[in-house]
This record gives sequence, C-alpha cells and structure tokens, in this order.
Amino acid sequence: MSDFTEGILQFRSNDFEPNRAHFESLGRSQNPHTLFIGCSDSRVVPTLITRSVPGELFIIRNIANIVPVYRASGEFLATTSAIEYAVQILNVKNIIVCGHSNCGGCNALYETDENMKSIPHTRRWLELAKPVKEKVLTMAETRDPAVREWMTERLNVIEQLNHLLTYPFIKERVENGQMKLIGWHYMIHTGTIYQFDENSLEFTEIGN
Repeated sequence: MSDFTEGILQFRSNDFEPNRAHFESLGRSQNPHTLFIGCSDSRVVPTLITRSVPGELFIIRNIANIVPVYRASGEFLATTSAIEYAVQILNVKNIIVCGHSNCGGCNALYETDENMKSIPHTRRWLELAKPVKEKVLTMAETRDPAVREWMTERLNVIEQLNHLLTYPFIKERVENGQMKLIGWHYMIHTGTIYQFDENSLEFTEIGN
C-alpha cells in the first residue's frame, strides 16, 4: 500500500494540479465520446494505450472483453447495463471492443471442465464465447497453438462486435451513421494494435 500512497501523492502534484481546471470541469458531469470494452487483464490499460484523458472514455472491463447478447431480464446485468447507460444516456459516438494477446479468458475456452471446476462462474461466463471456439476448431491452420491463440482472440473481437448489433439502440445508430463500432487486437509484447477492417475482414496494424 505504500506504493499506492506515493502514487497518489505524485498524481496530486504531477497530474492533478497542472490540470486542475480540467478536473474541475468534470466534477459534476461527463461527456465521453467512446465506450471502451476491454479485458480485465492487468496488462491492458485503456487510457495508456489510447493516450486519452479523464472524461474521454467510458470503460467496461470483464474477462475476455465479452458482450452478452441483448435480452430483457430481471437479473443484475453489469456489462449490459453499462452498455445501455453509455449509449442511451451518455450518447457515446464510438464503441471499441479491444482484445489482446495472451488472453487467459480466450485460452480458457479450451480447458476441460475438470480444470475449470474451481471457477464455475468464469466457466459459465465464457460460454458466451463458445461460438468462437467452435469456429476456430474448424480451421485447419489453427492446429498450431500459437496461431490458434491469436486467431481465437481476433475472432472473439469480431463475435463481440456482432453481439453489440443485437442491441436495438446500437443497431439503429450504426445503421443511421450515428455510431461507429471498432474492433482492436492489442499485442502486449510489442505495443502494436491491429484494427478490424469490415471490407477486407482482416486486422491491419494501426499506423502502418
């Protein structure tokens, strides 16, 4: 905790004070332009890789950056309600789904039930990405473990983009040109981000 204390003090002096006016403007309201849906992985830091400032990103993080398909329910829906709020109340203009390399959630899709026995809620959550696993297993080239890994991560991003379109209020905005859906695959070890191209159906490196 001492490290956190030092970090807080440095934040106050090095970040907050020089930007006090900006933070004060955020004191009672927010107007983010983008909803960022990423993995809970500690190595993925949305504000760092986008160089964004407080107030720009509305962030949702969960295991394997999954978007549940839209449904009306009386259950407590964390990810679904956050998406609803970001779009319906905050009126974000973009939604980024960001997957990443060496994703533990994506790798866990191939674990046995026995190995997942101690984390039943995680196992249940990952059922939302089951179509990704099924598709990957039909592809001969993914017999190579390394290829299977990044292919699963990328197909998972595409699957979650498709899930977003099951939300009526998102589908309407996308079709009207009021919202853009963006898919990223972030390579932790190189700092490279690849973006999904709807026309070529390929991921291309941003900035190259």
